[in-house]
Amino acid sequence: MVDAAAVQPRLPARKRRQAAIALKHNLGQEAAPRVVAKGYGAVAEKIMKLAFDNDVRVRHDPDLIEVLAAVEVDCEIPIEAFAAVAEILSYVYQANGRMPPVDKSS
Repeated sequence: MVDAAAVQPRLPARKRRQAAIALKHNLGQEAAPRVVAKGYGAVAEKIMKLAFDNDVRVRHDPDLIEVLAAVEVDCEIPIEAFAAVAEILSYVYQANGRMPPVDKSS
């Protein structure tokens, strides 16, 4: 999953710089999604091109980008981002026609 949005949403559009953050989550193997790539400007454009070329779902969310921009690559997302990322993952699973199994042990 890749997410692209302006890092500085309060600035006029001409002064915003494009940002892209890619997340990965191995269901059942990891507690939380991890940031696997992030970049700004030309690097963000390359991340977005890779996403589109590989049919990876992309979402525009400036608030989430601000939170995830502080996360280092290969680190889990912070708890503050869980709700937004869970919503995105749910959409992706539904769009792909497969939902993860429900854990009924808890």
